[in-house]
Amino acid sequence: MITYLDAEANPQRNTGSIRLYDEAAFEGMRRACQLTARCLDALADIVRPGLPTQAIDDFVFRFALDNGALPATLNYRGYMKSVCTSINHVVCHGIPNEKPLKEGDVVNIDVTLIVDGYYGDSSRMYPVGRIKRAAERLCEITYRSLQLAIEEVRPGAHLGDIGAAIQDYAEGERCSVVRDFCGHGVGRLFHDAPNVLHYGRRGEGAELRPGMIFTIEPMINLGRPHVKVLSDGWTAVTRDRSLTAQYEHTVGVTQTGCEVFTYSPAGLDTPGIALDPVNV
Repeated sequence: MITYLDAEANPQRNTGSIRLYDEAAFEGMRRACQLTARCLDALADIVRPGLPTQAIDDFVFRFALDNGALPATLNYRGYMKSVCTSINHVVCHGIPNEKPLKEGDVVNIDVTLIVDGYYGDSSRMYPVGRIKRAAERLCEITYRSLQLAIEEVRPGAHLGDIGAAIQDYAEGERCSVVRDFCGHGVGRLFHDAPNVLHYGRRGEGAELRPGMIFTIEPMINLGRPHVKVLSDGWTAVTRDRSLTAQYEHTVGVTQTGCEVFTYSPAGLDTPGIALDPVNV
């Protein structure tokens, strides 16, 4: 049975119930999410061939502290970095290291910053130099699937509507949807109820109500949907080593529709930032 609860009047832990936030919390989420978006905007200026992903991690750590925030992933369940950097066939939770990015790579950078107790969670794809058309197309499909999902968010809709919008579009473009990971409730907790699946059937799943806040973060593969987690316990990769992409926004259900908290203030959160694609 699905239950809903007042976010501020209940313990700050995941109870499995869906938390409903008030306007003060929405304002807190705007601050946290816009700082995250600004951080992702700034990363567009530094991602380039030869840059170690550890430099991205260092940048996010400094950016957070310089702006009175904390990186949520640092020391989270044993994860020792401030950001996730997932390259090419890495689906999610790629760990920054000293290996440099290469011309033609695509990298998902996933940032969550904590501001005054609120978690702003978002990720984007970044081209590394000139990328192949297949990679650019996958990024476009993944972003479009996210936008179609966002269009489903309104009171009275269901979580299954979100998943169906993503699945119908991505599979219609001959891509596959990763099923091992999902979006999640967020607010004063990093990961909370509900789970937001990126596949499903319309009319199924929890009903959306004003005050709900959650992420939508589809992971779309050029090949099959199957993934595996490497021995480090974090890095998830496509089993067939096919290219994968992900975009993520944090959204809130309003009285009349949806508010996207993590849109880029500079308009840099779309695949249009890709430069000079190379034809395959």
